[in-house]
Amino acid sequence: MLGESTRHPGVLEPPADESGAEDSGASDGSGVPGAASSGNPTATGRPRPPRVFERRFSRVGLVVGGLFFAASLTPSLMPRSSAVQGAVSGIALALGYGIGAGGSALWHYLQIRTLQGRARRVVLSVLVGAIVVAVAVAQWRFVGWQNDQRRLFGMEPISPTAWPVLVVVTVLVSMLLLVLSRALRLLFRTVIRWFRRVLPVRLANVLGAAVALLLVWGLVSGVLVRGFWAGANGLFAPQNLVNKAGIEQAPTSTLRSGGPGSSVSWDSLGREGRSFVVLGPTQRELQDASRGTPVKEPIRVYAGLQSADTVQGRADIVLRELRRTGAFSRKVLVLTTTTGSGFIQPGGVDPVEYLWHGDTAIAGIQYSYLPSWLSLLADQENVQQASQSVFETVYQYWNTLPPATRPRLYLYGLSLGSFGVQSVLTNIELLNQPISGALMVGPPFVNPLHQRLTAQRDPASPVWRPIYQNGRTVRFTAQDPVLDTNPQGPWGPTRVAYVQHGSDPVVWFSPSLFVRRPVWLQPGQRAPDVSPRMEWYPQVTGFQVLLDLAGAGGVPWGYGHLYQPSESLHGWESVSQAPGWTPAQLTALATHLDATNPEK
Repeated sequence: MLGESTRHPGVLEPPADESGAEDSGASDGSGVPGAASSGNPTATGRPRPPRVFERRFSRVGLVVGGLFFAASLTPSLMPRSSAVQGAVSGIALALGYGIGAGGSALWHYLQIRTLQGRARRVVLSVLVGAIVVAVAVAQWRFVGWQNDQRRLFGMEPISPTAWPVLVVVTVLVSMLLLVLSRALRLLFRTVIRWFRRVLPVRLANVLGAAVALLLVWGLVSGVLVRGFWAGANGLFAPQNLVNKAGIEQAPTSTLRSGGPGSSVSWDSLGREGRSFVVLGPTQRELQDASRGTPVKEPIRVYAGLQSADTVQGRADIVLRELRRTGAFSRKVLVLTTTTGSGFIQPGGVDPVEYLWHGDTAIAGIQYSYLPSWLSLLADQENVQQASQSVFETVYQYWNTLPPATRPRLYLYGLSLGSFGVQSVLTNIELLNQPISGALMVGPPFVNPLHQRLTAQRDPASPVWRPIYQNGRTVRFTAQDPVLDTNPQGPWGPTRVAYVQHGSDPVVWFSPSLFVRRPVWLQPGQRAPDVSPRMEWYPQVTGFQVLLDLAGAGGVPWGYGHLYQPSESLHGWESVSQAPGWTPAQLTALATHLDATNPEK
């Protein structure tokens, strides 16, 4: 960060010269930031910029940093623990400090006149006083703001004892970022100094800065990023070999992958695949919920990363397993796109088996070892390839069957899985033989189809529950099951539904949050589960919601990125139009599914 200047450690320094200019990456005579002399002042008489670990700070930077710190304490989409809030506030403080110090540096570099004497002191006093008041008010109200949001989510309140942890984490994070930024500045100055030995000053400044930037970019994108993903894969790959609690042996049914007669081995299914084929409602549970309607044992098909070396190989296994188990004679066939390490949410697929009394087949494949929050960043191409390969392989065979006897074909995806589903929905081949529908839950912000549908919604509808073309094909819902009643136009025959929470940062994060107020915080657009006290602040809100992504699964079910089985049940009931269910029966089933949710 540029613009740091106090002559004595920890003390705010008076103006460096008669113009009142602070040091901010001081000049060496050329007017361009460069190397300082070995003494405390530079060649121009201005104090040198602080070293990496020196306790000297920019006054303007501290003022702006304080303002950003106060803004970071206001509510975001997710309630926060004191440690998470400390991380948010530390980033905000460092960011504000950098903007303030950098702005001060640019101001003096351009030699713009500044206030002097008494006028300068009065303005600074008023400005600093206002920032101090803003910080004090934000600190005082932080606990109340958080508890208001926690009550909205049905969570236990926090106490003022959260403050010590918050303050410590804020200081540590902001100091770490300050040291890193000063180290980068030192790198740039060093490279520029090398170039000045053989080149004119201005040319050396330009070339040196460009080379240093390339070095940093190469280090981050080449070494650090690749190393991070290689380490992440190495870290999470062993978990693929370990079963979840309660998953001890292969299924005994011939209707499950990994069971008797299966062409895929139990061990190759992976951690999530083994869980998927073993769990699910039993025939007894289906019978209890069916109110006398005959039931069948559901079919579940899966291929893990170790089941075949390629995506197409795993897609071929899925088709082979579907044919072996008689899936194409069932009433409903669901192709799922998994999340991250191959996870298929029970609350997302169990409901369709209940609604259709087990006369169903559900299939999916694994494409990554990474958990969902990492896979969202690393596996966008992989998830599209996996979804398209499975769909095209199964669809081509399904399309050869008599329309009167083949099953209804549906797509399902949770979170990043919905990203794969939408890549299928944009396939032109579907215009000839359309599928019956799709259910997408918690669509992430990387979904371009979701973004386009939301942007082109009926202006009278809110962004968190948009109406697109009067609901002719696509409809949206949040916590309330309103797919069939809102909007009023006809729906079908192909039905596509999105289930999304207004408080889900996975849905609503966007890089534009750093520079522009989002539509979902504008008047009349705020969802019921978004704090009425949440406001937008430049840069700060972007980091708040970005860090909310990590805590989106740490809230009660029905908020954030935790979607209850009852929400998927209402989505499946509307999309698949399962016959024979009364409103009372659906309510009872929804209550049962939420109460017995295996993920709780």
